[in-house]
Amino acid sequence: MYLETERTIIRSISRGDEKSYAEMAKDGSLAEIGFDDSFSDWANNWIDEALELTEKDDPRADYIPCAVLLKSTGDVIGNIGCTYFEDTDRIGICYFSGADYRKKGYTSEAVKAYVRYFFDHYNENEIIAVIKDNNAASWRTAEKSGFKLLETKMYKDIGDENEELYRFYSIEKNDISG
Repeated sequence: MYLETERTIIRSISRGDEKSYAEMAKDGSLAEIGFDDSFSDWANNWIDEALELTEKDDPRADYIPCAVLLKSTGDVIGNIGCTYFEDTDRIGICYFSGADYRKKGYTSEAVKAYVRYFFDHYNENEIIAVIKDNNAASWRTAEKSGFKLLETKMYKDIGDENEELYRFYSIEKNDISG
């Protein structure tokens, strides 16, 4: 997969990306999503899995991650993709950016492009966003990108030790213009 926006490139994960992800994880700001300072120890396995899932190209199988690059430099600045929520039988968007690239609009630009791609590429009519309530930057990105808040409730996501307050968002295929 390959998409270009005004300032970013979204493409399938490739061998070598693990170095960029490990660099982004070093500061600890991605630890909550599982990319901590030990990421470099298991990065190769993660890339292998990502390549396998990308090859399957089935959003209901698990997840499909894509790298987000800064168009002007070619540097990997984040990740975007989709993940399957077995408990709700829905597909969700997932995204993050490295600390140096936050609050610059790159992520919302990538989210808008990825959502269009998702609806064009897959026979799906909805994609959700499941975001911890305390992650204001992420839920603001979802809102800026056209996602509508459905509800806020206690939820236990994979990797959570306890239930936490989450915001559930949705965007439907017919909500997308152009």
